[in-house]
Amino acid sequence: MADLVGQYQHIKEEIKTAWDEILDEASFINGPAVKLFSENLAKYLGAKHVIPCANGTDALQIAIMALKLPEGSEIITPSFSYAALAEMIIHLGHKPIFIEVDPNTFTIDVSKIDALITSKTKVIAPVHLYGQCADMESIMQIAKRYNLYVIEDTAQAIGATYTFKNRQQQKAGTIGDIGTTSFFPSKNLGCYGDGGAIYTNNDEFAAQLRMIANHGQSQKYVHKVIGLNSRLDSLQAAVLNIKLKHLDNYSNARNKVAAHYDSAFANHPNIKTPAREAQSTHVFHQYTLTFCGIERDALKIHLAEKNIPTMIYYPIPLHKQEAYQQDIKMPLTEQLTTNVLSLPISTEMDETQLLYISTAILDYCKKFTHTSPS
Repeated sequence: MADLVGQYQHIKEEIKTAWDEILDEASFINGPAVKLFSENLAKYLGAKHVIPCANGTDALQIAIMALKLPEGSEIITPSFSYAALAEMIIHLGHKPIFIEVDPNTFTIDVSKIDALITSKTKVIAPVHLYGQCADMESIMQIAKRYNLYVIEDTAQAIGATYTFKNRQQQKAGTIGDIGTTSFFPSKNLGCYGDGGAIYTNNDEFAAQLRMIANHGQSQKYVHKVIGLNSRLDSLQAAVLNIKLKHLDNYSNARNKVAAHYDSAFANHPNIKTPAREAQSTHVFHQYTLTFCGIERDALKIHLAEKNIPTMIYYPIPLHKQEAYQQDIKMPLTEQLTTNVLSLPISTEMDETQLLYISTAILDYCKKFTHTSPS
């Protein structure tokens, strides 16, 4: 799904040099590389504060903890997503309120937020799914109206830019009160292990986030709050520093892959290509097709037989998972789990690979009666 080996070949010497320096200095934890990466990422994002941490799930946990919510608070977040955010909400004694997604972009459906707000609602937590921002202008207006916090899960959309109606632009994760991300190796900005970060433009939140990520310490051996041990190590920070310089080029390469797929599947009556949120750029962490009148699972098996990897993001919605089960109906989300399929997309793909993949899909689809997608 992502050619990390091919990507590494282009930056191998830079990585080796940076790692040798860290190994020679033995500056493994909170070394200069971590501080430098934090500064560089803040500059890139236009964020006042970036707090690195151990992984994306920790980033979500720390973000929620920093808000000091009353026990049993409700956090509105999509069911069509990965479980990390929902599990952290529950671990911290709160309740996820699952919401439908937009029928075009599959990010949070802002038209359904008002109906879910109660006296216990404290946070709206949009997930910037597949690589583009949710409708942040509307979300921020709703949050202001009800005096709610906004946590952005931007693990799939680092580098995406959101444009407001007044033409002001902000990077994904810097619009709400707190943004979070993951540097899992397959992410657009990924390290060679685990890593994550939290961003905010709020000084008070930044102080809380830093303390929580470091055992609750305001300074060594002075514990002001209950915290965690969540650190990005120097070796991973060095990788991220190098990759950050290439991030926009990586996004451009992914968009070229997406453009090929768009063209190959354009106007096919059984295949819906990804819609774009009008206000957001797309960095294509995933390129996800929606199939109508075609057995998705059979297609996935067919492609695997041709050595074409694919993934289903996500096969079971959160509200139907045994761990989070809620007695609610979400027809669109439930339909998507049976219809979506993500294709390989990476910075190293060439035309031969793309043609092989798109031809295999189109050839398979020829045997189905074409009907207009609903």
